[in-house]
Amino acid sequence: MKLQFLGAYKNLGLLIIRLGVGLSFIMHGYPNMFGGPPVWKDLGTVMRTVGIDFAPTLWGFMAAFAEFGGGVLVILGFYFRPAVLLMAITMAMALNMHLSKGDPFRVYSHAMELGIVFVSLLFVGPGKFSIDGE
Repeated sequence: MKLQFLGAYKNLGLLIIRLGVGLSFIMHGYPNMFGGPPVWKDLGTVMRTVGIDFAPTLWGFMAAFAEFGGGVLVILGFYFRPAVLLMAITMAMALNMHLSKGDPFRVYSHAMELGIVFVSLLFVGPGKFSIDGE
């Protein structure tokens, strides 16, 4: 039996991915986004793993915005590619932080897997059920 009919539902599949991953990132990013400068500063210290020591509060805010705001944009399919690019960069930094600490696979796999998802979505786009309507 051929499953070619499933190809007709690729846009529905992209919508389901966008809703699930976007909601997950809104929930994950909420405490970072609304934790304020102390949380942003702590989050921004991750940049030290790549030799960037200045403005940790700014870097932390940018990561929190990428998580929370990116989740909203992914769900809507609005400014989709810039959003998933920022989210992929955020996951790359999270992965780098975990690897530099020597964390085991079960700890760093989340950042690695979602980084792969975001890079893939960068190429695929949001699908037709989106504000960008690709």
